[in-house]
This record gives sequence, structure tokens and C-alpha cells, in this order.
Amino acid sequence: MITVALIVALTLLAGLAVMQVLLIAGVPLGSIAWGGRHRVLPSRLRWAAVVALGLYTGFAALLLSRAGVLPGSTLPVIMVLTWILFGYCVLSIVPNVISRSRNERIVQVPVSTLLSASVLIIALGPTG
Repeated sequence: MITVALIVALTLLAGLAVMQVLLIAGVPLGSIAWGGRHRVLPSRLRWAAVVALGLYTGFAALLLSRAGVLPGSTLPVIMVLTWILFGYCVLSIVPNVISRSRNERIVQVPVSTLLSASVLIIALGPTG
């Protein structure tokens, strides 16, 4: 179960990363991200997308560790950070649900929900 959750989470994070790279490059996908207000992201949101890429990388490394692919799966810091990531993922559902952009709601609500569920499964993994 954890393996499937990890594959789903990493696939979603990779998809989100590709989306951010496209947004940074000026591809007009803004209706599905960052509030959906801009077809092409302005400079400040492109920088936010760069930060998001770094976060996704960290999230992936954390999940790989917690799932036992990388070392440290039962270290208290890894377990706590995984639960914090779960909370972050759950909280990310809210702005996507209330977004004024229909496209963002259609794309990001299922992504956020599925990512949250995947992180939960990984967080509930073996503790020792």
C-alpha cells in the first residue's frame, strides 16, 4: 500500500513540477494555478513557482525517506515532517476549492486531495 501511495505522490509531485516549469517559461497555464487570475504568470508568481519547485523536491525526498527508499524512515524528524507535510497538503485543498478559477478547481482539487491521501498513507507507515 505504501509503495502505491509513494508512486502516486511522486507522480503528482512530478506533474506539479512540470506545470511550474511551464508556468515559469511563460506557457499560458495560469488559469490552473496560483489563483487562476493570470493566463501567463507575472514575474512575482514565476519566482513563487521557482520556490514551489524547490519545495516539491524536498517533499519528494521526505516521502522517499519515510517510505524506506532513502535512509531515515523511522527517525522522529522524518515522521514529524511527514505529518507536517500531510497537514500542508490538506490545507492546500481549501484555496483550490474556493478559487475563482473553475479550471483551477477542476485540476487542483483532485490533485491536492489525492496527494493528501497518498501522504497520509505514507505517514501512517511503520514506525520502527
